[in-house]
Amino acid sequence: MKSIASAPGKIILFGEHFVVHGTKAILAAIDKRVTVTSSFTENKTIKVNSELGTIEVPMSSSHEEVESEFRPFVYLANKMINSNQNVNGLEITIDSDIPIGVGLGSSSACCVAAAASICGLFKELPSSGEMAQVWSRQIGDEKEEREKISGMSREAEETIFPDTSGADLMCCQFGGIIEYNGHNGVIVFSGSSGSVSYEISANILIVNSMIQHSTKRSVEKVRKFKENNEKRFSELCDLVNQLMEHYDKLGRRIGVLEDMIKNDITAIGLKMSENQKYLEEIQVSNDTLRDMISSLKEISLGTKITGAGDGGCIIALVKDENLDKVPALLGKDKECFSAKIDTKGVVWKIEK
Repeated sequence: MKSIASAPGKIILFGEHFVVHGTKAILAAIDKRVTVTSSFTENKTIKVNSELGTIEVPMSSSHEEVESEFRPFVYLANKMINSNQNVNGLEITIDSDIPIGVGLGSSSACCVAAAASICGLFKELPSSGEMAQVWSRQIGDEKEEREKISGMSREAEETIFPDTSGADLMCCQFGGIIEYNGHNGVIVFSGSSGSVSYEISANILIVNSMIQHSTKRSVEKVRKFKENNEKRFSELCDLVNQLMEHYDKLGRRIGVLEDMIKNDITAIGLKMSENQKYLEEIQVSNDTLRDMISSLKEISLGTKITGAGDGGCIIALVKDENLDKVPALLGKDKECFSAKIDTKGVVWKIEK
């Protein structure tokens, strides 16, 4: 028997870095996915296969004893094996469409897909499912499914990122576009899994700088900027919040959340570029990212860093008729692809 689950990657549309200091952030799941397949074995080991390599450790091994990229999977395997003593061994295989280490939620998608796959193998979930539908029902056993995957995926990610906010995990789990409130952790779901329909009909172009970023280094850089420029940083936080949800003198909502309801891609793009100005000011950009953004200026509705910055990826809103111009503008040394919003979130099935 095999248990197979997949979860989407994510981008941050608005609010990265500032969300750590209490602002909102808006994230979106993208149609690049991680697939995790788990099955029982008779080998008395936990075996993990991925593009980063393969490990096989005795069932008694602690997740803390293995390299960081394998810890979440060993942790999840042990958690379930410890509550099911008749299991002899477990094999977990990870296949990913998501570039690693560039801010597209690879680790979160892995943790969500692994939690669903392993829970399904141990019959902790139904034989098939789609988390966006589970969220929309929010009752009975379906709520238990949601909480099971949420709790286990967060515990798994904490083995490598102890201070995770959980926002990426929720985006990968439920899909669609979500609003995350960094001050109190409230998540508001949209797209197919929520009551409000937020849309972005333009292509989301993702361009990889081919520079692996360090989230820890970028976060520290922002912290120092805040310490040295407290008044201006507070002003920037207010400006970021206003981009997302702002009201005019007549009480009409005019922020990007309203733009998404109206699917006003021109307004969304302008606000993305405005957000980029704030990211430049807190010094998480670099010459490579600036050059990429500049290269796309003539065809993009809006362009910005997504994620930690200092490398990783930028995102741009591009209309269909301009997509074929991208390679010539960027040159041959940059990886790029077009993505759409994923509205399914994590899905799973059991194969006999």
